[in-house]
Amino acid sequence: MAETPATPEPEGQVSDAVQGNWVDHWAPAPTRPYLRLSRADRPIGTWLLFLPCVMGLLLSMLNDNIVSWHDAWTLIGCGLGAFLMRGAGCTWNDITDREFDAQVERTKTRPIPSGQVSVKGAYLWMGTQALLGLVILLSFYPNAIYLGFIAVIPVLIYPFAKRFTWWPQLFLGIAFNWGALLAWTAHSNQLQWPAVLLYLSGITWTLFYDTIYAHQDKEDDALIGVKSTARLFADNTAQWLQGFLVATVILMALAVYSVTKDRSIPSMIVALTGPWLMGWHLHWQLRNLETEDQQVLLRLFRSNRDAGLIPLLFFAGALFI
Repeated sequence: MAETPATPEPEGQVSDAVQGNWVDHWAPAPTRPYLRLSRADRPIGTWLLFLPCVMGLLLSMLNDNIVSWHDAWTLIGCGLGAFLMRGAGCTWNDITDREFDAQVERTKTRPIPSGQVSVKGAYLWMGTQALLGLVILLSFYPNAIYLGFIAVIPVLIYPFAKRFTWWPQLFLGIAFNWGALLAWTAHSNQLQWPAVLLYLSGITWTLFYDTIYAHQDKEDDALIGVKSTARLFADNTAQWLQGFLVATVILMALAVYSVTKDRSIPSMIVALTGPWLMGWHLHWQLRNLETEDQQVLLRLFRSNRDAGLIPLLFFAGALFI
């Protein structure tokens, strides 16, 4: 019996794109290079930017026990903003890293180093996404708008971090979890300490999952002189990840306790169950870690969408108790 021929990969597909993604199969052909530049074919980054926003919004609602239609728009706005600003940030990252990306096996198929998008076109695409994000930001309360403008600073710095520090994942955490502060403030128009604790827990969570991600490129990074926590921790990665796991759970639990200590005991218990179960998910990732297996590394990294969804379910449940 003749073998069924393998389905050819779509032209221009990026090497680590999700198989069967909508960009490569359904988006109009002229838009595909730009959507790939925004990582629309790899949605995990949008999830990891969006989830801290929802955590911040829900904890702010738990804090003052106020739920309104304004919160529904905040949720929608954060979702759209996460997609747009992740896209703008990834475009900026690929503009600044285009020479490095051309030398790394996993990234040389990205739109700029592969010639699908020019640098000028990338700048125009980045500006378009940023302007659309600004329109959404301006619909929030004034203090949230101020935070949104400040958020641009770590986004601009992050792509250069790997050039001067072994801790670029820390800079990513600072940028990627800003939504926890912004969404909290978008609900209440004031920034409070529980939001800061949640933000810090997000940073340690990012150190956990992005160290796993960075192990995919450690050999190429060493050749071209790019730094990362994966290279820094090396054979001690599991011990460091354990520390980030514990810090994530403790900091998130402290944030939850701060907003539920005056609520009912059942409400507090339900909300605290969220970070506890998230910790078990991170523990599962740690037990399955294989730092030399790229497929395992990518699968574990992507599983952090589910890890972040766990506390959201319990925070939302606590609102109704």
